[in-house]
This record gives sequence, C-alpha cells and structure tokens, in this order.
Amino acid sequence: MQVTETLAEGLRRELKVTVPAADLEADIEGRLDELRKTVTMKGFRRGKVPLSIVRRQYQPRVLGEVLQQTIETSWREAVEERELRPAMQPEIEITSYDEGKDLEFTMGMEILPNIEFGDFSELAVTRLKAEVSDESEEDALGRLAEAEKRFEPVGEPRPAREGDEILVDIAVEVDGKPAPERSGTDVPLELDAEALMPEMTEQLVGAEAGEEREVTITPPAPTPEGEDGAEDQAGAADAATLFKITVKEVRERLPVTVDEAFAERRGAKDLDELRGVIRDQIQSEYEQVSQARLKRSLLDVLDERYKFEVPPGMVEREFDAVWQQIENDAKRAETEIATLLDQTEEEAREEFRQIAERRVRLGLLIAEIGGANDITVEQEDLLRAAMMSARGHAEPQRLLDYYRNQPQALERFRPTVFEDKVIAFLSELATVSDEVVDVETLLRDPDEDEKPSDSETAQAGEDESAAADEGESTAPDKSG
Repeated sequence: MQVTETLAEGLRRELKVTVPAADLEADIEGRLDELRKTVTMKGFRRGKVPLSIVRRQYQPRVLGEVLQQTIETSWREAVEERELRPAMQPEIEITSYDEGKDLEFTMGMEILPNIEFGDFSELAVTRLKAEVSDESEEDALGRLAEAEKRFEPVGEPRPAREGDEILVDIAVEVDGKPAPERSGTDVPLELDAEALMPEMTEQLVGAEAGEEREVTITPPAPTPEGEDGAEDQAGAADAATLFKITVKEVRERLPVTVDEAFAERRGAKDLDELRGVIRDQIQSEYEQVSQARLKRSLLDVLDERYKFEVPPGMVEREFDAVWQQIENDAKRAETEIATLLDQTEEEAREEFRQIAERRVRLGLLIAEIGGANDITVEQEDLLRAAMMSARGHAEPQRLLDYYRNQPQALERFRPTVFEDKVIAFLSELATVSDEVVDVETLLRDPDEDEKPSDSETAQAGEDESAAADEGESTAPDKSG
C-alpha cells in the first residue's frame, strides 16, 4: 500500500492511497476459496464446486465486499502510520479501479489538534460561598410548617369551605356504568383546587355533613394534533364521569405551631435537631451551587487560556444541533426565532456559532486532559449519578430500578460524570480562592454578567479517537 499526502493545511488533511492489484486479487481469491467450502450447487457435493464456477457466480459480490473491507482497513492503517487522529469519519472517494488493476482512493479529514496543557497550577479561579443565615433557616422552617396539613372535625356544624377536608363515600359511574374500582368509603378529600380537580372543588364547597351531591366531570375534547388514537380520544371525551358523593364529616385545618411536637412529627428528636437538619440541607444546596459556579469559572478560564484551532466540521455539526433545537423551540412556541430570542436571526446565528465553537474547544480539552491523566468513569460513578438524578423524579425508586435492570441506560450519565471528574482533578491543581458572598450573589445567574452559558462539554468523552472511529463528534450536545 502506498500513501501520499496531498494536502496539509491547518487541521485539514488529504491523502491518496494506492492498493496494489496483487493484494486485491489475493484477497478476492482467498474469499472465493472460503466461499467454495460452503457453497452448495446442483450436481456437486458440498465444498466440491469448482473454483471457476464459484468465481463466475459470486465474484461480483465478493469484489464489492473485498473493496469495502480493503478501503476500511487501508484508511485506518494510513491514519495510524502517520499518527493522525481524525476528528470525524474521513471522506472516502474511489478515484481509480478496474479489475486486475490497482485500487486508488482519496481520503479527506479534519484531525484533532495537539494541545499543550502547561502548568495547571497557574489556573486561578474564585469559589463563591455563602453561609446559612438565621433568616433563611426560619423561612425554610416556615415553608415546612406551611406544607404540613392536619385536619380535625369542625366544632360547630357548618358548610365546607375551600381549604377544608371532607370525609366522604364515593360511588363512581363512567358513561352510566358503575366503576367500583374508582369508588370508595371514608375517602378524605381536600377542597383545594390544586390538590383536587377545580370542578370538583367548586361543586363541593358549601356541602355539609350528611348531604349528598352529584358531581359530573366531562373530559376535554381531543386535541386536533395528529390522527393516531383519535378514535380513543373521542371515546374518552364522550365518557362523562359521575361522582355520587355522601359527605360524612367536615374537617378544618389545624394551625401549625413550630414547637417540639412539630419537630417530632418531622422525625427529629427535638426542635433544635430539626433546625440543624434544615440548616445542613440548606448548606448542602449552597455547596452544590458553589461547586457548579466553580465549574463554570474553570471552564471560562480554560476557554480564555486555550485558544487552539478546532475542526470546522465539528463546530458546524454542533451549531446545526443547537440551531435545530432553537427552530423546534420557536415552532412549539408558534413564533419567529427573532421574537423567541429577542434578536435578529443573523445576530442569533453568530452568537450561537461562537457558543458552538466554545463547546467543541472545551469538549476536546476536557477529553485530552482526562485521557492524559488516566481519568476514567466506573460503574459506581454512573450509579451514583443515577441516584442523584432520581432524587428529583416523581417515582425515584422506579427510576432506579429501571437503571439497575437496563445498565446500558446508565451511559447517558457518562459524559457529564467524566467532565465532573476532570473538573475535580483541575480544582485540586488550580489556585482556588474562596470568597464569601450573600445568597443572592451566589444564586445569581452567571450569564447576567458573563458570556452566554454553555451546556455540558463532556460529550468529548474519554477517547476522541474512539469517537472518530464511530464517526461521532467529540463536541458536546446542546442542552435546553
């Protein structure tokens, strides 16, 4: 195989590859001979079909397979021989081939840049920190008390008010037919439009103990979007639900006093312990924000310090992904991009192209630093990230069970976990100065004073060459 470099400009490389006809013919003959051992043909025993007949019948197919495999193997050997690192899958074009002659093809690619790290201890960032104030503690304690809802029967009989709770027996009919699975006795209903259906709350306010009321709920008409399931939706819209409700008791909400009994109901030994738990929780939240701000600051410093050239194709692909999402957002909002972003489309394109370039650069840098320092992501890291993600989920245990049963689903956390581990590594080496600020400053969106925000850069992964082999960009994906 002969490889000639025909272009080397910036990160662009073009090569001409020539594979001798003898090598191709040897591969074709070898493949035909292997095929001959398995071919069955009328008049011949298995494996005894003459090679000339096998060649006549199967050579076109075998030739295509050999050419494809030869090109795949040859371009990888050429890249390895010249120690090139393709940023994306090379563009291959066959320029010359006739049976019995040499195969010639060209390959064009953008390569990953070589990055000189320098001394990471020269990186200087500020870590914002905030202390939990007594006022914040009291506010959190107040919100906790406000969330507690305890009821007792009203002293003097009266109609139910919004905010009360009523104890009822319910008999449900759907489309005129009893629905025992939805019926029940001694069911507590809180007359709160947010906790209960607004129509239900409206029709039950004013009810008294011993009173019977019928509440009819008709589902909304089906949306016109799409045709799938239209018949099912129409059927559901026609099926009105009748609730036959017997009010057995009206209960009023008890005022909540923040005292020792309240603390015990919240699982604490006493009020001091509850205050301590609340303060620790708030402090933990502050520390998470502080770490996120530190990460952002480090990424900003890295962006300022490392101004290496990045593959244009990767930037273009990242920008296309970003812009596609913007177009989708505008479509969902039924508005123009200029209106959505409060700037002209030309200005928006320029701004987001700069953001795309920054993301690609940071993604490559993070990947290089991680690879050079043997930073890896273990299964335990992914499980930990999944547990953190599940905390804000409506059904956390169900989500965790899903990840345990579908290990491949954990891979969605790998880029972010890898990035966080690299950032933690850099934080240990960089000069980090702590600055105590008020909570408002800590929680302020850094984009109010700084450049447009980035999404995670960790799609760079742990190995850019592996990404290139799969034809995947190492640039980060766009988040919302």
